[in-house]
Amino acid sequence: MSSTPTGTRIPPDVLTEATVFTGTPVVPGVAAGPVVRPVGSVELPPADGPVVPEAQRAAEKERFTTAADAVAERLAARAAAATGVSAEVLNTTAQLARDRGLLSAVEQRIGDGSSAEAATVGAAAQFVDLFVSLGGVMAERATDVRDVRDRIVAELTGQGEPGVPAPETPSVLLADDLAPADTAGLDPTRIVALATRLGGATSHTAIIARQLGLPCVVGVGGLSEVPEGAMVLVDGEQGTVTVDPDPEEARARVAAAQEAAAALAGYRGPGTTRDGHRVQVLANVQDGAGARGAAAAHAEGVGLLRTELAFFGRTEEPTVEEQAEIYAGVFAAFPGGKVVLRTLDAGSDKPLPFATPPDEANPALGVRGLRTARRDPGLLTHQLDAVAQAARSTGAAPWVMAPMVATVAEAAEFAAQVRERGMVPGVMVEVPSVAVLADRFLEHLDFLSIGTNDLSQYTLAADRLSADLADLTDPWQPALLALVAATAAAGQRAGKPVGVCGEAAADPLLACVLVGMGISSLSCAASSVAGVGARLATVDLATCQRAAEVALAAADPQSARAAAREVLAAG
Repeated sequence: MSSTPTGTRIPPDVLTEATVFTGTPVVPGVAAGPVVRPVGSVELPPADGPVVPEAQRAAEKERFTTAADAVAERLAARAAAATGVSAEVLNTTAQLARDRGLLSAVEQRIGDGSSAEAATVGAAAQFVDLFVSLGGVMAERATDVRDVRDRIVAELTGQGEPGVPAPETPSVLLADDLAPADTAGLDPTRIVALATRLGGATSHTAIIARQLGLPCVVGVGGLSEVPEGAMVLVDGEQGTVTVDPDPEEARARVAAAQEAAAALAGYRGPGTTRDGHRVQVLANVQDGAGARGAAAAHAEGVGLLRTELAFFGRTEEPTVEEQAEIYAGVFAAFPGGKVVLRTLDAGSDKPLPFATPPDEANPALGVRGLRTARRDPGLLTHQLDAVAQAARSTGAAPWVMAPMVATVAEAAEFAAQVRERGMVPGVMVEVPSVAVLADRFLEHLDFLSIGTNDLSQYTLAADRLSADLADLTDPWQPALLALVAATAAAGQRAGKPVGVCGEAAADPLLACVLVGMGISSLSCAASSVAGVGARLATVDLATCQRAAEVALAAADPQSARAAAREVLAAG
């Protein structure tokens, strides 16, 4: 069996049996099947095609509007049937199909004589160039614009809608990268595993794969050389893609993974280590349906209620009553249980027309999270009023935390507003300043919750959605682990809980390391709850602490994983 390091390109004529490509493991599990790839790209017309007679231009504008509305409605319908990040991504893409700026740019080009198809291509190119020039998180939106462009052109020309296939035989999807809307639309009964050449552990592809429970490896070099139809074995814990594996070995590894997965079905909670150390295993949700699903998966509560769903798809702020109805649906799913709600996290990759400035030079470092209240304090006060109203109607006692907090003064002011309404205040640890000064923050707060996705990008100065920098935002990066450990230690000194609600909490191996650092709760996708809870039950606290020590001492993410895995296996 031959192996290749991450990023290595292997010519097709030297691919040997059982060639192994390596990447970043994202979702544990093992699956095998024939390779399928995304549906072929849409044939695009030139942006400078024949001039449309003036008499026909109104009809061309109508054609575009009809096609864009059809695309948006399909995406919105899929969003309504989805939950969690999948719903969020599909809603965001649907909004882009109806974006007034895109509509205006297309109509202007049609007015100058372009066909609807050519105008769509030209306008999209204009926005792609703009986003790429802005860099950072805005550059990632170029992928979304191209995706919407292709969907609209396909609708206009009668081509098949682009995206992922729906094979009759359970298959493994290999791709360079995937548009977020494509990943959100995956059918896990048809696509049993996923591997991409680009992407990182905190990309939308990785997050959605985790929510769907699909074994997933990202950042895998050489995948473009694997022919469609070839058999592959994806190991989402080891981070490998094996081409033409030995059939018996593949069956044995898949069977072992299925047996392990079946054992997880017996998990009922609560979360404890083998020697009885309590660790709350909670779920990340964004609506009542997701909360009910999390309860059915034996989550002990909600560690991250993303409240953006109440705001998406709107041109103006929702009312207190509209918000309260959504929050009450989540509270009702866990009567008497713990629910941690995050206030509006608009901005960066989640812009809202009434909450964030339209043309920030660097939105990841701009007006996002709690900072939206600087521009419109009513956004925060209305939301807190809605949470309090939902709490009264359900008898809940929610914990409420603010995102993108950077200073002690911000935390103290937020805590006062939360306490005025009889709720428990905390903040997200996403900005390194909070981790560095965690003791001072905890003088004003009752808890902290570490968002490892954003904390990694701000610690390593690497956009967490950038495929080129995926290695820097690996949750096993030593600098990130050091900040997590320092924050957990501050919580222990203050006698106050510190949880993790980033994607790191969904990795069963890393979950044990986090517990060894002193983390008191872990919040992950509902599909990951059993895996995390069951893994914790196999080790004692002392072993977790030793695993944390070796991970913190490691020089890089790969050696940190390996060292922790060795300690936990021996323990």
